[in-house]
Amino acid sequence: MTNHAIMSERRHLINLAYRLLGSLADAEDVVQETYARWYAMSEGQREAIENPPAWLTTVASRICLDLLGSARARRESYVGEWIPEPVPGRTDWVSARPGTDPADRVTLDESLNMAFLVVLESMTPAERVAFILHDVFRYSFTEVAEIVGRTSAACRQLATSARRRIRESQAPPTPTARRAGIVRDFKLAWEAKDIDALLGLLDPDAKVIADGGGLANTVIRPVEGAEQIVRYALTLAGLAPAMTIQEQTVNGQPGLVGVVDGVTVAVMAFDVADDRITRIWAVRNPEKLRPWAAVPQQ
Repeated sequence: MTNHAIMSERRHLINLAYRLLGSLADAEDVVQETYARWYAMSEGQREAIENPPAWLTTVASRICLDLLGSARARRESYVGEWIPEPVPGRTDWVSARPGTDPADRVTLDESLNMAFLVVLESMTPAERVAFILHDVFRYSFTEVAEIVGRTSAACRQLATSARRRIRESQAPPTPTARRAGIVRDFKLAWEAKDIDALLGLLDPDAKVIADGGGLANTVIRPVEGAEQIVRYALTLAGLAPAMTIQEQTVNGQPGLVGVVDGVTVAVMAFDVADDRITRIWAVRNPEKLRPWAAVPQQ
């Protein structure tokens, strides 16, 4: 394969590694390491590889599997809640492969939303890798087994277990246009400090989870209950009067971005069920907001 053909796999590898790790920065590091291993081989060794794209996917997936194993220890020392790194803009980076096994399928867009990524965090590393490779990227269980280093039957069981976790945690999807309207109404009510409107938009048991990573002021523990969330939102509005709230696509779903003096200081993703907001994930950690520096401001 030519260098150009090898490098053209980069988008696919970034897509895969981001979903496996929940971090764009880590995904980029994984892809860089994968290519470093490819180019560290002699030309003869590279030519002997029958399917270079499959080799690249295998190496990247195995690096991710190792990283997922060590990530749990890193998360325990993380200050406050850890939320997957939000990504801006559209989600049509790459198409998933055509399927080989008829099974429950997840579209590439669905696999990017914050609620989905948060559930992935509760899985074992092997479950997550088997599920993402098979249900999202359409690899057969024979291929997954080769990558994960387990039997095909074991990988099928891992994916089934992961699928059950997803099913148990996901509410029926709210159409994007309806979801956008609810997020917009929340923005307007927040800006107007309209307590009744905010309470009407929030599920009584709604929860706000914020991620500052010790690098930005934010709540360490989740804020639970509509009334507590409204109090928290109004306090924030008072503490940051210069912050403007903008509507942006966050992980493929309608979200909000807080901007101060042209700098993105917060990215908010939402989960909606029965026309009420059930979850707000607010990322404040500046290291996780790097991809938002270049987002065009409204």
